[in-house]
Amino acid sequence: MAARRAVLIISTLLGCWLGMQAVHELGHIVGAWLTGARVERVVLHPMAISRTDVTENVHPLIVVWAGPVVGVALPTLSWLIACQMRLSTTFLLRFFAGFCLIANGLYIGVGSIDHVGDCHEMLRNGSAPWHLWTFGAICTVAGFTLWNGLGTHFGLGPNAQPISPRLAWGSLIACVTILVLELATSAAS
Repeated sequence: MAARRAVLIISTLLGCWLGMQAVHELGHIVGAWLTGARVERVVLHPMAISRTDVTENVHPLIVVWAGPVVGVALPTLSWLIACQMRLSTTFLLRFFAGFCLIANGLYIGVGSIDHVGDCHEMLRNGSAPWHLWTFGAICTVAGFTLWNGLGTHFGLGPNAQPISPRLAWGSLIACVTILVLELATSAAS
């Protein structure tokens, strides 16, 4: 049980980090596409902070905000769909949605202080600091709310649920698949 718990927790955390970056960058790509900007390069390497380089960007505020907005909306929507379908792995999508909410919320909310990454572009192009703080606070609180009570699904706490080998290995396979895709994509660019 302890080995399966470790595999599930580690692969879920790593998979969430890689997946969160991919969904965030997908948001920038969608924002660029919708506004007629051109995507020059997307960096999605496991050992790098992700980024999307855009040119011909006449609506930089839309493109820059699309990253965190899609980055929290798409995982949350996926979790809600899984809830409706009553999938046995819904808790993993709930955890991923919470992870994306917390990561994007902290990135935008706290990053506004030092004008880090997207925050610099948001502030430079007209977003007020309180916009970033509000987004950050709402997302972070929502993420921790989604995480509340999930420990039992990961084999933690007094009411820990048993972790099936299928669940642990499935999580590991999903994580490795995301890792391989990102490495392959990085090598191609």
